[in-house]
Amino acid sequence: MSRPLDRARHHLKAHPLALDAVLAAGVLACMVAGSFVQPHDRDAVSWSIRTPEPLSLVLMALAALALVFRRRAPLTVLALTGTASVIECVTGDPRAPVAMAAVIALYTVASTTDRPTTWRVGLLTMTVLTGAAMLAGPLPWYDQENLGIFAWTGIGATAGDAVRSRRAFVQAIRERAEKAERTREEEARRRVAEERLRIARDLHDVVAHHIALVNVQAGVAAHVMDKRPDQAKEALAHVREASRSALNELRATVGLLRQSGDPEAPTEPAPGLARLDELVGTFRSAGLHVEVARADHGTALPAAVDLAAYRVIQEALTNVQKHAGMKAKAEVSVVRVGPHVEITVLDDGAGKDDDPDNGGGHGLLGMRERVTALRGTLTTGPRYGGGFRVHAILPVKTRTAARDQPGEPV
Repeated sequence: MSRPLDRARHHLKAHPLALDAVLAAGVLACMVAGSFVQPHDRDAVSWSIRTPEPLSLVLMALAALALVFRRRAPLTVLALTGTASVIECVTGDPRAPVAMAAVIALYTVASTTDRPTTWRVGLLTMTVLTGAAMLAGPLPWYDQENLGIFAWTGIGATAGDAVRSRRAFVQAIRERAEKAERTREEEARRRVAEERLRIARDLHDVVAHHIALVNVQAGVAAHVMDKRPDQAKEALAHVREASRSALNELRATVGLLRQSGDPEAPTEPAPGLARLDELVGTFRSAGLHVEVARADHGTALPAAVDLAAYRVIQEALTNVQKHAGMKAKAEVSVVRVGPHVEITVLDDGAGKDDDPDNGGGHGLLGMRERVTALRGTLTTGPRYGGGFRVHAILPVKTRTAARDQPGEPV
């Protein structure tokens, strides 16, 4: 039952003109119903049926029609409904409740304008309607119906001002919250950018200074190696000292990026495709069936590319073991295709879970960042018929390696 009501409420909010038309129809029904009833005895609770004059019915219809456009032109609608109320107070006999439309219009003005406008318009409306009813109406000036007009116009203006104030308060809170969120995000991004810039400057200073020393001393050693070996040994000692200082400073700088629980950096060489059989053997010993096919023809890869290829295969097989289950079968292929080496890891998805990254991990994201950093591409996704596919394309030569080739511009 609540769903149809919610849909109807949402539809009316999305179409304010339709909502105002429904409100105008309700106000017209109340005014017409009130015009047919009058107290039989003012000292007792008794009512009788009366027949309103045609002019009163016309004024009620015009006032209700004006309420349809109350959001578009609130002051104009208030002027029209107020004029109809004044005419009805002067000529109506018996009087019909046309002032109800003026109260609704006054509420709209108060809820859509500022407080000074509400005070001016509200006082003017109360004065005009109450004065017309007291001075030109058929009832005595002190009659309760005349005082009722004064009270209802004041209530309409007060209620509209309260709604406007609350709406402005809620909007201010929302804007402050959004501004605080934007400021917090901008501050975080600014601090990250500043920290990255600082670390980049530190690394640049360390590497540029010490590598320049190493290059100069190595050149000196090569130049005097045959004729003055003692001086060559001294130059090589400077190379050793500069390289040790560079390693110490790099270790200190990179140590700033480590978390307290991160493991220590390994001292053994970084792994590569030369250790692929050893890597696959660890998964086979754990019960995963893995087949390997290589057609890279002994290609020598740069250290960064070799490490990235190894890590992609390691992460992909880890995902197979973790998500596809121990009954799954995996296929690993390493193929040299022109200036690239292509790494492909397939599984048949025989286990309980075909999505290797559905658990919220960062395996695929880490692989993609590692491959993209080398100007490579990584594509992942489910296979037709079940299983998962990881395909990485890595350049055989990085930009650094290409610049080191003789005869090419630096």
